Amino acid sequence: MSEEVLTVMDELERERRHAADAREALAAMVDAARHQVVIGEAAGADGFALESLGRLLKGNAGRIAGEPAGPPFFGRLDFGARPEAGDHAGRRYHIGRRHISGGPERPPLVLDWRAPAARAFYQASAGEPQGVAVRRRFGWASLTLTGFEDEDLGRGAGTERGADPEHGADTRPAGCILAAELERPRRGPMRDIVATIQPEQDDLVRAGPDESICVQGAPGTGKTAVGLHRAAYLLYSHRKRLERSGVLIVGPNPTFLRYISAVLPALGEVDVEQTTLDGLLQRTAVRGVDEGAAAIVKHDARMAPVLRRALYARVAGPEETLVVPDGAYRWRVPPADLRAIVDAVCGERVPYETGRDRVRSRVVALLQRQAERRGQPTNAAWQRRTGRSRAVTAFLDATWPRTRPEELVAALLGDAGTLAAAAGGTLTEAERTAIRWARPRPARSARWTAADAVLIDEAAGLIEPARGHGHLIVDEAQDLSPMECRVLARRGGLGSLTVLGDLAQGTTPWAAREWRAQLAHLGVPDARIVPLTRGFRVPGAVLALANRLLDALDVDVPPGRSARGDGELRLRPSDDLAEGVRAAVRDALAREGSIAVIAADAALPALAGALRAAGITAGTADGDERVSLVPATLAKGLEYDHVVVAEPAGIAEAEARGLHRLYVVLTRAVSRLDVVHARPLPARLAAAVPPEAEAEAEAAVPAGPAG
Repeated sequence: MSEEVLTVMDELERERRHAADAREALAAMVDAARHQVVIGEAAGADGFALESLGRLLKGNAGRIAGEPAGPPFFGRLDFGARPEAGDHAGRRYHIGRRHISGGPERPPLVLDWRAPAARAFYQASAGEPQGVAVRRRFGWASLTLTGFEDEDLGRGAGTERGADPEHGADTRPAGCILAAELERPRRGPMRDIVATIQPEQDDLVRAGPDESICVQGAPGTGKTAVGLHRAAYLLYSHRKRLERSGVLIVGPNPTFLRYISAVLPALGEVDVEQTTLDGLLQRTAVRGVDEGAAAIVKHDARMAPVLRRALYARVAGPEETLVVPDGAYRWRVPPADLRAIVDAVCGERVPYETGRDRVRSRVVALLQRQAERRGQPTNAAWQRRTGRSRAVTAFLDATWPRTRPEELVAALLGDAGTLAAAAGGTLTEAERTAIRWARPRPARSARWTAADAVLIDEAAGLIEPARGHGHLIVDEAQDLSPMECRVLARRGGLGSLTVLGDLAQGTTPWAAREWRAQLAHLGVPDARIVPLTRGFRVPGAVLALANRLLDALDVDVPPGRSARGDGELRLRPSDDLAEGVRAAVRDALAREGSIAVIAADAALPALAGALRAAGITAGTADGDERVSLVPATLAKGLEYDHVVVAEPAGIAEAEARGLHRLYVVLTRAVSRLDVVHARPLPARLAAAVPPEAEAEAEAAVPAGPAG
């Protein structure tokens, strides 16, 4: 064995010892955090201080102990002695998912990827090394360190020195370990991308806490991962500020949330709230279904002013003098003064309940001035008693009556006169007819629909003060209606938003066709819009096929570009769709990785039966089986190594925006895509297929039953 090989293998062994030391140190940190909890619980302090200390220590222990097992580091930075290295000159840092202490007065064994010094790992290049002499990436097989690659940035070179037990030392093109990580087979929940973050992604992840960003991401560009990593970065850099107000992640459905559930714990963040829009609307039990026209009107932004007018139509201008008995006195407020108060509060556009309280307090202030002129003592108890008096309460109930959100919506939808008064000039007569109930119903017996739940939330926002989060991350935001956007804007409060989506993947009837109006509905009209077009998940051949649909989708987005030259695409015509799908799945089972069969929702049960009959076990999209049966309507945001798309024409015809849905479905494959069809392909896909390719694909499908 050559001297160079021996040197490199010695270096690999040193790195393995460093990994072992890091694991021991992390275990010691967990023990120390748990010990601090015990000490804190026994501390001699007052109850409030003890409770606060306990929350702090338990939160710290939970973050450390709750992280899933994984490699302690994935990279290393060796800074040179050049001036641009600054305070890091001559230093070496291992970069990992969390900080691992080296002990008192010693440098850390592992630096958290979010630390300022670690940014050079993602941003340094041969042309702009940022003081880095060598960037090292590590290869792992589970928890075993298998090799490393060094990129010599100090010399402006793009070659690497590498080591692994089988091949020893070699020199190779830059990025072998990076490419292997990007192309590693998928199985189970979504993984973090912390070892593979690209410079354009890193810029978004590290954006400041007050900046709202909209990421227009083509398939496979990592927009969801960027959003999750931004949450982790903000909590690391601004923990005190955001722990009070919280970070909220809103995904499109529970399947998607289960898929992303492992990312933040792997990054050391276990306290981020994750929910769906339906999860935010749980105050309303949905038991009904709207006709298409009714749902479209209810989701329209014009419903917001309609609801406001319906609410404030309940406010009546006072016509009589308010008389408030107070012992031997009778205090009086004339109608003109009362109307001035009510009009002023109406103009302040505060929540309706807050407005009622302001009217009460200002009326009490007028009464107080009268009493003080007569020498009557008016302390805080007098003010409370007067404000709650029968006369003041009766005045408020007549002038600014209390109402519940459900009562407001039921009155609006159940009464033609109320609806006409609130919506006249805003909604057409046909639109009012579409949303009006056939007969009035009390709120408690209404069969609320999903769109009604959105209206009730809007009404609640008008009536009750809302709690906002410090940062809100919204995925698949292109599918939100204007009224659903307003639901999220209220949760965002005065905080910032990370808006993630792809206009080309909009599949709802009200999906956005451009971002600026959507951002206005979300309450961040001036958010920075950043396109991500370079993809690392979808192979080039697969993305090129999906891009053929873009011109038909009525959105102006840049086409995605794949950074990967690997991957496979097969178009498989078959006289028997079920047979073609069985054959494709059997071929996929002979390879490594997860497999999904995606079809129009109505076609999936028959395909499931065909797979069972062939002895192939298949689970649901959120199950643990290697083969998943995924309805086209649930495919968004998911990814699989091998995807079998069954009958693209059926997917395109299943809904009004079926071509958008097909675009989504075609871009779920990480390594291999089989398109099985018994019917002709949609025209734009067929145009991409040269006759010789169709003939080759046809030969790939066995003629007889799968054995």
